[in-house]
Amino acid sequence: MAEVGSIADKVKQQADIVRVVGEYVQLRKAGQSFRGLCPFHTEKTPSFNVHPTRQIYHCFGCGKGGDVFSFVMEMEKCEFPEALRIVAEKCGISIPRPKERSSEGRKESQQRTALVEMHCEAQSFFVKQIEGTLEGKAARAYLEDRGLDKDAVSRFGIGYAPSGGDALLRHLKSKYPEKLLTESGLISRDQGGKLFDRFRRRITFPIANESGKIVAFGCRALGDDQPKYLNSPESPGIRRQDFASLVEGYMDAITVARAGISNVVASCGTSIAEQQIKLLSRFTKRVVVNYDPDAAGLSATERSLSLLLEQDFEVRVLTLPPIGDKKADPDLYIREKGADEYQKRLREAPSYVDYLIARARQMDLSTGEAKSRAVNFLLPYVQKIPNRILRSEWATRIAQQLRLEEPVLRAALSKAAAERRSELKLQPELVARAAKPVERRLIRMLAEAEGFRQELAQRLQNARLYHGLETEKIFAALVIASLSGRPVQATEVAAVLEERDRRMLYEILFEEASEPTWEEALSCIQTLQQRQAEQELAEVQRSIEANPAGPDLRELLTRKQELMRRLAATR
Repeated sequence: MAEVGSIADKVKQQADIVRVVGEYVQLRKAGQSFRGLCPFHTEKTPSFNVHPTRQIYHCFGCGKGGDVFSFVMEMEKCEFPEALRIVAEKCGISIPRPKERSSEGRKESQQRTALVEMHCEAQSFFVKQIEGTLEGKAARAYLEDRGLDKDAVSRFGIGYAPSGGDALLRHLKSKYPEKLLTESGLISRDQGGKLFDRFRRRITFPIANESGKIVAFGCRALGDDQPKYLNSPESPGIRRQDFASLVEGYMDAITVARAGISNVVASCGTSIAEQQIKLLSRFTKRVVVNYDPDAAGLSATERSLSLLLEQDFEVRVLTLPPIGDKKADPDLYIREKGADEYQKRLREAPSYVDYLIARARQMDLSTGEAKSRAVNFLLPYVQKIPNRILRSEWATRIAQQLRLEEPVLRAALSKAAAERRSELKLQPELVARAAKPVERRLIRMLAEAEGFRQELAQRLQNARLYHGLETEKIFAALVIASLSGRPVQATEVAAVLEERDRRMLYEILFEEASEPTWEEALSCIQTLQQRQAEQELAEVQRSIEANPAGPDLRELLTRKQELMRRLAATR
């Protein structure tokens, strides 16, 4: 059977995105593109565009965009393999039927069974280590210090991976071949080919799939070893009930479970993954997010909110107050304040919108532009509320909480919420355009100019000309793609960008523009060099005004003269 990747590439090359989208959306020609009413949000003025040459779509209203497969996945609410089949059928492209299960397929099934058995063996090994060895005694002491007695350790199947480096390997190698040992993720191979235990001097937490079979381990380092958390290469998610409490670490999850909340999910130091959310949705649609209150936790909370809301979850957010001068994670809070107090705060956790408004109020709200940034931080979440009346109520509440007195800003917020847009469209006097024309033009060249794209990318990278720009992440992604030597695919570049940058990239690619030339590229490079020199000159001048000592002052004055000569030569 042909590989899925090659089949998908073939279908994508032969498919006509305008024809496929046209079966769902009435499109009209508009310059180089086709335009229609967006199928993903309610609108009266068409803002949904399809580009026949680049084979991409983008809505300037709600921000959705991608290729023909992502469009069908959105419309049909299906996974990629089904979208591939649908697109192929619509375009009259035949794809190979899957063959009857071959001897290779049976071999894969036997291997999966063996891997599950191996993880069960490893679990027994880790438990014996924590129960009957001197190292295990130190691990038990650490757990007792964290409030976990012998019963809790046994209940959660907590074990210990010794520090020797090959203890588990010696236990398993007589029963399983080397290839299977390394594929399990329990055993690794060094550069010289020698096998060794992946987990060493770590407390182990078994991770089960929805069938209850152990398929991976999460491990926490003892002492200051790094990384703090280490997982098997592929580790799935956990469980459910009436609602799920979402926490960061293993200790958080265990402490919360012991507090009487067994329906707890640990995402192990990062925001929850899409695959975990899909599994979780089979058991509940209500989640309370309770990540650590540090910068990483805040970032993970916001990413998790986006993913959970996209899957139609009812989400609340619990931010625990500090304990003395310490920021409190669930583990610390329950140990210090008790299970009852934690359960009370969990029940009273505010809606995700209240949480986000509180976050927005911590931003600078001194100007109209600053307030618009705060609103644009909120809108991507608010626009996911399916109920129009509720969206309108939240728009009013945001305006009140952020004290948006500017009539234009209030009106734009209400309109954006009503139309389920994720960004404000403001008058020029309230907020400036995100990317300057020279940046937009260079981005377009990096995406399109086959003849000199690689040379352009090299010059931009060597001179660090895009560093510090609003569009830095877009440039970085395009430069990497251009220097790879392969054709630049807009959807691949967009996939590595955050929402704001992804939208900006699509907007730039859909702008009407003339064919790029190398002379124009050199002119744009010169403009960025001039801007860079002007910024450095301003910094040097500020340093001079700070009255530095003799040698430093002479160096600054010399640098100032160099920059002034360079700027004079470009004018």
